[in-house]
Amino acid sequence: MCMRYFIGSGLAELMELIEQAQNSATAERFLKRYSKPLKTSGDIRPTDVCPVVAPDSRGNKAVFAMKWGYTLPGNKQPLFNARVETAAVKPTFAESWVRRRCAVPASCYYEWKHYKTPDGKDKTGDKYLIHLKDDQITWLCGLYRIEDDIPVFTILTREPSAGLSEIHDRMPLILPEKKIDEWITPSVNPDTLLPHSLTDMVMESCLSD
Repeated sequence: MCMRYFIGSGLAELMELIEQAQNSATAERFLKRYSKPLKTSGDIRPTDVCPVVAPDSRGNKAVFAMKWGYTLPGNKQPLFNARVETAAVKPTFAESWVRRRCAVPASCYYEWKHYKTPDGKDKTGDKYLIHLKDDQITWLCGLYRIEDDIPVFTILTREPSAGLSEIHDRMPLILPEKKIDEWITPSVNPDTLLPHSLTDMVMESCLSD
């Protein structure tokens, strides 16, 4: 599960991606139509507009402003996550799985410890900041589509690593930067990239909010 992530300031590569998103036509569209500005730093929450990497109309790697969450008729809550195990067969995600994959640059993401009380009730505990052990950018892999002429995205999740399973039963699908170009290329079979997913994460306890 991934319901919040963080964009830090000061990292040159991340700032370059943010600048490209700021200059994109989609950022201007969100601002003019919905008065919803691009979030360029700090905590990123569902329904926020954020920088996302995807192919442009010519198939070249580009950075766009996209809103976090697919919407469905009759659903009060947008779909913020999609399971990688079933995305290829779920009607909501199947076309995106084949043709519209994206990558979300983050400094880290957050997760809250989930556990059961002795009487079987689900509880949420400490908040953790989670990031890759050796990389400054954590690439969260996702899917996107166009809704009412605006791009929206969802983040893919998978089974957690052994360490992360102590706090939650899901984690985002994360790929190394060298695989991002392949991930967003529609002609590439995404199943061939799943073995490259990264799970060596650092967890840091932080104050919950």
